[in-house]
Amino acid sequence: MLFKDIEGNKEVKEQLIRSVKENRISHAQLFLGPEGSGAMSLAIAYAQYIACENKLDDDSCGQCSSCRKYQKFIHPDLHFSYPFIASKTNKVETSIDVIEEWRKALSADNYLSLNAWLKYLEVENKQPNIPIAECHAIIQKLSLKPFESEFKVLIMWLPEFLGNEGNSLLKIIEEPAHKTLFLLVAENRDKMLNTILSRTQLIKINKLSNKDIQQHFIDNHQSDSAQANRIAYLSNGNMATAYSIFNEEENKETGSFADWMRLCYTGNGTGIVKWVEDFAKIGRERQKNFIRYGLNIIRDCLLYGDGAKEMIYLEGEELDFVSKFSALVGIQKGEKLIKCFEEAIYHVERNANPKILFLDVSLQINRYLRS
Repeated sequence: MLFKDIEGNKEVKEQLIRSVKENRISHAQLFLGPEGSGAMSLAIAYAQYIACENKLDDDSCGQCSSCRKYQKFIHPDLHFSYPFIASKTNKVETSIDVIEEWRKALSADNYLSLNAWLKYLEVENKQPNIPIAECHAIIQKLSLKPFESEFKVLIMWLPEFLGNEGNSLLKIIEEPAHKTLFLLVAENRDKMLNTILSRTQLIKINKLSNKDIQQHFIDNHQSDSAQANRIAYLSNGNMATAYSIFNEEENKETGSFADWMRLCYTGNGTGIVKWVEDFAKIGRERQKNFIRYGLNIIRDCLLYGDGAKEMIYLEGEELDFVSKFSALVGIQKGEKLIKCFEEAIYHVERNANPKILFLDVSLQINRYLRS
């Protein structure tokens, strides 16, 4: 993974490179950035730069033995830990048991999201975690000396999924073996164990700008400016979401969201029940992405109704829907809908029954829109 292949965060890249040149490498660092910001890729590029045998002024060489192994994620001194579904039936007890799926996912996607990772594991409707067996495996791995490089590195993705079992790692994080580097990559510091958070140096990763995402699709995927602008706007700084929109792997959210709002407004009970039954099957992460998309649409409706049309970058069916729906959504209704959607995301994250949850949300929307 090379720094030049990662969009945005120029200042962060310079800071990381400078820390290596000045020999100020902190043994425990937290790369904190929202989904799709490239935080994971930056952590890998940083570790690769440290291990590179022929460092360039602003990047790894990409050609030495160490870089080639890093680019395939097979370097003997590079270790990963990440959320997964432990299952004795399938003989999956630690992250190493699904390492091939992990390498495949990283190779395919520089901006890997949790939703995409769960698809590789084929467990979209289950909640992953980092169990105690994984913590014990980490301690065992890091008790060994480096094989080839000066440092051995553990990159832990989404430490938010560590429960209290994560406290077993405190000693090795605070007093690691010689030349051991912990890189934690998180999206939400509020969900991390405070005991681990307090023992790391924070590296803040900013979400990507619309310009970063727009230029990426123009340069790398030959998108025209209109398509690139639409992708950048809808993705809200999340490159993972941007690729979902670009590839159109999921159902057209515009039509689906518009259909849902029409069903709720008319109070079509049969239609709402059918929609809820179908929606309950798509998996929690996609449900959250869908509701986040709805939040953006409601906020655009408020902008449209307030006469701030120049701040809306939607086109086609989406803009047409916003222009019509905004007539129903004033400030008071908009605030209620936004609160309703935010609470829905909260309950999805806590494994609420999706049929009960979204039937209730649909009835609330009906009440707000008809009031």
